[in-house]
Amino acid sequence: MTLSFQTVMPPGGAAPRRWALVLHGILGSKTNWRTLVQRAAAAAPAWGFVLADLRNHGDSQGLDGDDTLAAAAADLEALLAARGHGADLVVGHSYGGKVALTVGLRGVLAPSTVMVVDSNPGPRPDLHGSEDTLVVLKHLGEVGVSFAQRDDFIAAMVALGHTAALATWLATNLVHRDGALSLRLDLARIRAMLDDYFARDLWPFVEAPEGPRLRFLLGGKSEVLDDGERARLKACAARGTRVSVEVIAAAGHWVHVDAPRETVGALADALKSAE
Repeated sequence: MTLSFQTVMPPGGAAPRRWALVLHGILGSKTNWRTLVQRAAAAAPAWGFVLADLRNHGDSQGLDGDDTLAAAAADLEALLAARGHGADLVVGHSYGGKVALTVGLRGVLAPSTVMVVDSNPGPRPDLHGSEDTLVVLKHLGEVGVSFAQRDDFIAAMVALGHTAALATWLATNLVHRDGALSLRLDLARIRAMLDDYFARDLWPFVEAPEGPRLRFLLGGKSEVLDDGERARLKACAARGTRVSVEVIAAAGHWVHVDAPRETVGALADALKSAE
C-alpha cells in the first residue's frame, strides 16, 4: 500500500520538468496546502507538485511499520518510486517539516532544496511549543467515537475550549461509517508519531557543511523554536549559503494560514533555488 496523494500540474497541461513534494503537519491532510500550491504553480510552469497524506493521516490509513519519521520518509520514497520520479524540492510544515528534513538526510529522493515551515529540527523532551497539539489529541479521545452530524463534533470540541475554526478544521477528519460520522484517525498511532518527532535530533544534518539547501520559514509569534534555537539557525545561515532563515513577524505556527501571500512568495523562492 502506498500513500494517498493529489497532484497539482503546470498550467496548460504541460509535463513537469521538476517535481515538488508538499507535506502537511500533524492531524492535517494533503489538501491543507492545495490552494497555496495552486497559486505558486501558476507562476512555475516547469513544476509539478505531489501533495501527500502522511501515514495515519487523511486517506493514508493502515500502513504497516513503525510510526516514525524514518517510516514516514520511506513511505514517500515508495510513493515517488511508484510514480517514477524523484523530488527536486521537499516542503513540509511542522511535523511535515521534520519529515522533509529526514527525506533530505536519507538522500534517496535527493532533493536539492528542503523548505521547512516552522518546525524544530531538534529533540524536545519537554514538548515545548506543542502543548496545544497534545491537548487536542487528548480531547479527540474524549469526545466520543460517533456523531450524528458534523456540527455535533464541532460543538463538542468547542465545549472543551477549542475555537470554532480549529474544530471545523478537525472535522475534515470525519468519515461516514455505519450510518454515522467517526474520526478516521488512529490517535494512538499519531501519538507514537509525535513521540518519535520529539525524540529525534536533526541538528547535525542542519549544521553539516554539505547537503541539500535548507530554507527555514518561521512564524515570528510561534513558540515551536525558542530564542536559543532561532539563534542557532541564524548562526547556520551566517556560516554559508546552505541554510537560510526567513521570519514572518506577524505569523504564528500556522504560517501558511496567517500569512498566505508571504508563504507563496517563499515557496516561489524555494522553487527557484531548486532549479
